[in-house]
Amino acid sequence: MKKTYSVSGMTCSACSLHVEKAAKSVDGVNSASVNLLENRLVVDSDDVSDDQIRQAVRAAGYDLVLGDTPRGGASLRPMQIRLIVSFAFLIPLMYVSMGHMWGFPLLEWTHDPANTGIFALVQLGLTIPIVIANNKYYASGIPALFRRAPDMDSLVAMGSLVALVYGLYAIYMIFSALATGDTAAAGTRSMDLYFESVAMILSLVTIGKYLEARTKGKTTEAVRKLIDLAPKTATVLRSGVEVIVPAEEVVVGDLIVVRPGAGIPVDGMITEGSAPIDMSALTGESIPVVKNPGDAVSAGTISLGSFTFRAEKVGEDTTLAAIVELVQNANASKAPIGQLADKVSGIFVPLVMTIAVVSGGVWLLLGEPFTFALSIAISVLVISCPCALGLATPVAIMVATGKAASLGILIKSAESLETAGRADTILLDKTGTVTIGKPEVTEVVTLSGTTEDLLLIAASVEFASEHPLSKAVVTYAGEHGIVPVKAQDFVSVPGRGVSASVNGKICYAGNDAFMEENGVSLTPANMTGTPLYFAAGKELLGIISVADRIRPTSKAAIAGLQDLGLDVILLTGDTRTVAESIAGQLSISNVIAEVMPAEKEGKVRALQEVGHHVIMVGDGINDSPSLARADVGIAIGAGSDIALESADYVLMKSDPWDIVSAIRLSRATLRNIKENLFWAFIYNTIGIPLAAGVFFVPFGWKLSPGFAALAMSLSSVCVVLNALRLRFFTSEIPTTSKEETMKKVLTIDGMMCEHCKMTVEKVLSRIPGVVSAVVDLKAKTAAVELSAEVSDAEFTKVISESGYTILSIK
Repeated sequence: MKKTYSVSGMTCSACSLHVEKAAKSVDGVNSASVNLLENRLVVDSDDVSDDQIRQAVRAAGYDLVLGDTPRGGASLRPMQIRLIVSFAFLIPLMYVSMGHMWGFPLLEWTHDPANTGIFALVQLGLTIPIVIANNKYYASGIPALFRRAPDMDSLVAMGSLVALVYGLYAIYMIFSALATGDTAAAGTRSMDLYFESVAMILSLVTIGKYLEARTKGKTTEAVRKLIDLAPKTATVLRSGVEVIVPAEEVVVGDLIVVRPGAGIPVDGMITEGSAPIDMSALTGESIPVVKNPGDAVSAGTISLGSFTFRAEKVGEDTTLAAIVELVQNANASKAPIGQLADKVSGIFVPLVMTIAVVSGGVWLLLGEPFTFALSIAISVLVISCPCALGLATPVAIMVATGKAASLGILIKSAESLETAGRADTILLDKTGTVTIGKPEVTEVVTLSGTTEDLLLIAASVEFASEHPLSKAVVTYAGEHGIVPVKAQDFVSVPGRGVSASVNGKICYAGNDAFMEENGVSLTPANMTGTPLYFAAGKELLGIISVADRIRPTSKAAIAGLQDLGLDVILLTGDTRTVAESIAGQLSISNVIAEVMPAEKEGKVRALQEVGHHVIMVGDGINDSPSLARADVGIAIGAGSDIALESADYVLMKSDPWDIVSAIRLSRATLRNIKENLFWAFIYNTIGIPLAAGVFFVPFGWKLSPGFAALAMSLSSVCVVLNALRLRFFTSEIPTTSKEETMKKVLTIDGMMCEHCKMTVEKVLSRIPGVVSAVVDLKAKTAAVELSAEVSDAEFTKVISESGYTILSIK
């Protein structure tokens, strides 16, 4: 059982490791994962109470509450106040402490040795408010040292505290010198105050954290938009009266009324009326989809018409809630490439503290003054905060999963995001993946009796079957006026065919192997579609060819996958003739055909055993084992629930081009993570030696604590900004591929209502070569996309037979 907690007190990747370690230490916890960006802890456990988890996390120095992580800008307000206070005192402090060096006005009194004590107290007075405003670093960092789990706050706290204590010691020495009248010694000591370093460290680290928090907030923008999609209220029919209630009060079974332009609050099924639904925010589809009685609607989509629907899934059971949870879980998960940063962060802070002490000690042994050695030690502590290292992976993962969600691509884990970017082979299921998944009868060959007799037997045998090919045969027979008779003793043999008793005689319908098994002699069939054989007893009645239309973007998608260097394989249970015909149209050279559902998983495993990283794309129940077996499983969104559960990626739009987009985004994310890790490591590789004074002797380079704090802050902001570039990721279909789909606009007279619209769209979609047809009732037009040439005469004939008149075709 998984639970999500909000964690307070985390500041860097070292903190997240301590929280994870604390949660995992509880008996019964199977796994724990921390999302530093959202301060979320996800725990998978066996009946472990919240109190047990809370106690373990508190013992590590952090705190948590059960529930969702707070989002938005609320957490920025305290940081804004700290920032204002810090710079309100830092600016006059820098003016007083450094201004006299550059001849700034109103600072003549600082040159008088007798005023050295006042000079020191003014600096202290301006520093104390900054220290108080930023006490968070001490409250968190110092206890972490005693727990032997130092973090970023520990480094900041130690660096600034050492400088503060030394400044107080310098004030004591100043007043001691003044008490003895030694103004020269007091003046010398006034150069050792270091209060401006304390103030700059705290202020610059705070501004860095503020900028980091603001930019990190943009990474969760996609999730926030998803959450905001669902309306806060719903119009529910109660005793025949429309009542507006909060969306969370809607229960399963409620009848909900939706008006034009209104959002749909929960998932359900339309009971009355029809309307186009804008699903772009949920699936990325730009064209509204018309929904009719019996069709499902989802929370977060926008109705462009009026209808009533019955609530079927509410609250956290809705599709929208599932998508939000999926994205959040992906954000909380960790990519394997990020484990390197985790391992480094775990030992980094103690190592840095050791380097700081050793560096200061070495310079003392080399004869440098204590103030020089102290400055070196403080600079090492401050510049080495591992924020950039800890943010390198999770911030890129969060931006990528959010961007994917906005494109209608759901990614279930960071691991699959990384793995997809490294794949070299992709297996594509045919039906419902590269094809639309709605087969149609293309040819009927009668070998015995009349065509009507063949269609009657075919429809009667196939009527009880749920197979798409069976439904295509039944639909075709109905369109030709054939009414099937009730069959008896129906038997289905998966992957083979069906049998049933029609008018007292056993009849068979299926592939050639099924016919041979039942002793039916076959006549060779050369058809472009899938040949279905029909027999009465041992007599072959005829063959019906059923073909599935290729999706409009399939050819462009295959070309895109091949351009990415992937070996594309068409994997199908269909006949080799049909599979090779589809593969030829899509320029796929590698085909695995006539594969039984149970054998698909074995094909994936065989490729993996010879060293390939395999992506499997499918949509049906029979694809679920292979989706689970593959290194990355991608499910077409319109597929079965079990296929969606087995997959690592879900394509909400059922668009093959989204496969290309998903892989390109995965590779872009992997590249971005590597860039972030490179710059984080390079920053520390260069920054720590520079701060330690390694370049001081040969080049005279020395880093002050203030500049060290600024460099540390900017490094984190730069990593986040680099990851945010993924928000601008685009994956458009090449123009040349778009042009392969022709378009025509038909002006049609006689359309009056939504029923007319649906009728015209339906008859146009059935014309071979028509990819899609969208009717605009107001304009009285139909926009038709074609994958092959269709004559104007054919359009005129089909529309006329439906009772309408074509006025023009452009």
